[in-house]
Amino acid sequence: MSTAISDSTPLSPRWRQAVILVMIFGFSLLIWITAKTYTGAPPIPARVIGSAGQVLFTGEEVKDGQEVFLKYGLMEHGTLWGHGAYLGPDYTAEYLHRLAEIGRDSLAQAHYGKAFKELGEGQALEIGARLKTLIKQNRYDAGANTLRFTDVEADSYRIQTGEWTTYFSGEKAAVGLPTKFIQDEQELKHLTAYFAWATWATVAPRPEKDYSYTNNWPYEPLVGNGPTASTYLWSAMSLITLLGGLGLILFIFGKFNYLGWGGAAGWKHAQEGRLQAWTLTPSQKAVGLFFAVVALLFLGQAALGGVLAHYRVEPGGFYGFDLARFLPYNLARTWHLQLAIFWIATAWVGGGLFLAPLVGGGEPKGQKAGVLVLLGALAIVVFGSLFGEMAGINNKLGSLWFWLGHQGSEYLDLGRFWQILLAAGLVFWLFLMFRALRPAMKGTEQGELPSLFFYAAIAIPLFYVPALFYGPRTNFAVIDNWRFWIIHLWVEGFFELFATVLVAVMFYQLGLVTSKSATRLVYLDAILYLGGGIVGIGHHWYFTGQGTLNMGLAASFSAMEVIPLTLLTLDAWDFIRLQDRNCAECDRPLAAKQRWAIKFLIAVGVWNFVGAGVFGFLINLPIVSYFEVGTTLTANHGHAAMFGVFGMLALAVLVFCLREIKGDLAWGKVEKFIRLGFWGLNIGLGLMVVLDLFPGGVIQLWDVLSNGYWHARRLAFLMGGTFHTLEWVRIAADMIFLLLGAVPIAYATLRLVFSREGGDTT
Repeated sequence: MSTAISDSTPLSPRWRQAVILVMIFGFSLLIWITAKTYTGAPPIPARVIGSAGQVLFTGEEVKDGQEVFLKYGLMEHGTLWGHGAYLGPDYTAEYLHRLAEIGRDSLAQAHYGKAFKELGEGQALEIGARLKTLIKQNRYDAGANTLRFTDVEADSYRIQTGEWTTYFSGEKAAVGLPTKFIQDEQELKHLTAYFAWATWATVAPRPEKDYSYTNNWPYEPLVGNGPTASTYLWSAMSLITLLGGLGLILFIFGKFNYLGWGGAAGWKHAQEGRLQAWTLTPSQKAVGLFFAVVALLFLGQAALGGVLAHYRVEPGGFYGFDLARFLPYNLARTWHLQLAIFWIATAWVGGGLFLAPLVGGGEPKGQKAGVLVLLGALAIVVFGSLFGEMAGINNKLGSLWFWLGHQGSEYLDLGRFWQILLAAGLVFWLFLMFRALRPAMKGTEQGELPSLFFYAAIAIPLFYVPALFYGPRTNFAVIDNWRFWIIHLWVEGFFELFATVLVAVMFYQLGLVTSKSATRLVYLDAILYLGGGIVGIGHHWYFTGQGTLNMGLAASFSAMEVIPLTLLTLDAWDFIRLQDRNCAECDRPLAAKQRWAIKFLIAVGVWNFVGAGVFGFLINLPIVSYFEVGTTLTANHGHAAMFGVFGMLALAVLVFCLREIKGDLAWGKVEKFIRLGFWGLNIGLGLMVVLDLFPGGVIQLWDVLSNGYWHARRLAFLMGGTFHTLEWVRIAADMIFLLLGAVPIAYATLRLVFSREGGDTT
């Protein structure tokens, strides 16, 4: 029988202690793994020489090539070690396959005097075995800091220098890029040297190991690259971790029925939240302008998503128009991803600014001016970085490309100057939050909730700092390590935790939950999310220069990330019950005014389970990730989780705040658009997954297994067969999402913000 706990008793300090212990344990392991990345990353030799001792290229040229790769935003065109965009090839997989083809022909000519395709079956098998023996050796001399290429590797480098030069600078444009995109011959030579080094790391065994620096990724049977024993082992062990963790957590939830958003029932009329009698402050009215920015950025991001989808069906043009000349794929994808982060973060920042005076009980002097200054800084970062990226990939910024242009790392594309400005803006936002929350943090009426609100806000600027820990010449394995500290830990970890606190404060102010229930749920979510999520970040590093230590830890902890996502189905039911909760005295629905905000939160619970839980776990298993990373199954998880969870959360905050800012008259005129947008977004996203992203991803995964990773990433595969048909079919889902989802939401938001009925946002 479940044990009920009175909500009037103080919350045990063990909740707070448990969160602290989880963070200490998780970050200790994560810092250890990160430190080992520096020592275990594939070495960049001072010189790469041929069999006769001639210098083919230098380590400085490899680093120069990485700068070319980053400056022109090529990670937003194709992938390197499986990470990046999905229209272009994986540069390492493509280079490796060409190395195998060139090597077989070279060996066949040397031993039999004819091309490989002219050999008999026995001769072909012999040449294939010789090739594997040659390639799967590590000829790096650490003492001399020199890497020796075989004649086969040297020939491949010379031939591929010409091929990659033609690919990026030829009369026939690379898919999704303008013709003659990169014209400097030295840059192209250095870029090929970079690809050659990155590819060497995929096949050269680590010292005293039988697997490469990338754990034998990519799958390439011609050179003997296949899954390691650790990849199979830790896939199985992660399943055991998942099942054990699920059993334990379900037992706990079964025993303690007060966990979750339900909290204690019987909320009294006299205890209703401040919102019932609250008068909006000047800064709260000004926050409406943040949501106008959210609407415009969201609309632009959704439109760019349609552009990217069309590139996948008609890469040579947009219904006959040469779109790549003005908006190439790599720029469109850069803006698509960056705008997603901008509009979602802006909604949460705006939500924090709206709720802080409410929680603090009043507005500090000058708060409105601070809010408007922050809005101006946001505009500078958004538009400055967008135009900087466009100038950067067109080589218009010279040596300032890294600072003002396109930094080149997926999701962290904005130049370093804009990153620093963004970090400064977040610190200023934290200052505004503190001065509004400080009175409540000293009081006891709301318990620990105001302090938790502020502590969660601290994590936002604090955990953005790792974005500044690398430069354009840092080893790519190290760059990718810090990059995912931001993508996974900042966006998916602490920003989501801050959003949880936002929701808790919203519900408390509505009178739907008590302070104790809200505080307990914040602690519970912190334990569950961070318990698996901090170390689970390593599932992105299975094949990017990390060893098997990371694979073992990441696979196990990443499996535990699914546990709280499974419980989000319970969250969805809690939200459904909360929207119908009545005042115990006057028997009226407490949340009737905010029913659409709660519906968006219900959608969050569903998409978190489906997108982050089911689809995320599918690709997080090391053995699945080995074959599918960088395929449409990754995009399937990304769309369902990024928008389905974080996007829906942001829209829930937007709807909540605007509903409180504007009166019934103004809201009544736009509610039908909110309703239409809610269903349009959910149906459109669902159809994207069902019609294209999931089945297309499965088809592409099958092609990887059948023909090798390189084959499933080539344009010939993307533009043919059922896979290409599904990409065309997706247009129906995209149109529903854009026209019946994003447009109505944006229209309703802008009309509410700038309407003079029922309130004033300025």
